[in-house]
Amino acid sequence: MNVSDEKKPHGVMGTVTTDSFQMDYYRFGKGERAFVILPGLSVQSVLGSARSVEKEYSLFAEAFTVYLFDRRRDVKAPYTVRDMARDSAEALIALGLREVYLFGASQGGMISMAVAAEYPQLVKKLALSSTCACVEEESFERINNWISLAENRDGEGLYLDFGRKVYPPELFSVYKSALEIAGRSVTDNEFERFVTIARGTRGFDIRDELKNIRCPVLVTGSSDDLVLGPDTVSDISNALSRSPDVETKLYSGFGHAVYDTAPDHRERLYGFFMK
Repeated sequence: MNVSDEKKPHGVMGTVTTDSFQMDYYRFGKGERAFVILPGLSVQSVLGSARSVEKEYSLFAEAFTVYLFDRRRDVKAPYTVRDMARDSAEALIALGLREVYLFGASQGGMISMAVAAEYPQLVKKLALSSTCACVEEESFERINNWISLAENRDGEGLYLDFGRKVYPPELFSVYKSALEIAGRSVTDNEFERFVTIARGTRGFDIRDELKNIRCPVLVTGSSDDLVLGPDTVSDISNALSRSPDVETKLYSGFGHAVYDTAPDHRERLYGFFMK
């Protein structure tokens, strides 16, 4: 195992190299506790917005060292959520991280549930947002539309449909021009990577294994989630009946990206992790 870091003015861009893959991450903060963010599905790497994430999560920088992970570099089909969870766990182990405060949004939440269920020694507290324990075919059809747009190399169409489904209408109007511009910059390799990672959600079902999660869990979502639907918060919390402490919050009006759009979400997450 080899870990390399490239120093930046604020955080640190790093790469974990294991026997089977390389995975990039961004690290910031100076606290003793490790806060790990596993982001959702994105058209282009979330690490391109790492400085923005650092700014948005600056509240955590004093008490936590924050790690924002990408997926592995060499993504090859098929690449399921279970594969992503295995790789994420291996990356945490390679970095020497144990008992992390793990936050997963959307597909990152699916990955996080699998990590917490299969590698309980790695997770001290688990927070999930806008995610689900089972990807029903109706939900996958929405994702499959994105896959079709990516296969047709329609970057603008992909970004715009992504934005419509993820953000509330008023925010989508604000971001529309920026999304169109971003859509023009997607490369062939990024299209292919997106397709492989998006297809990995099909058939995901961890409902029977959620009983293995014994750490405290926070579950949030929004009643107007157009990607995975409004019932995911109650479905997950009901399946977590054996967890010692489960907190839930169902927002309204903030869309699938409630973890970014609800003004109190990061403070709620911080309070859960700190108590």
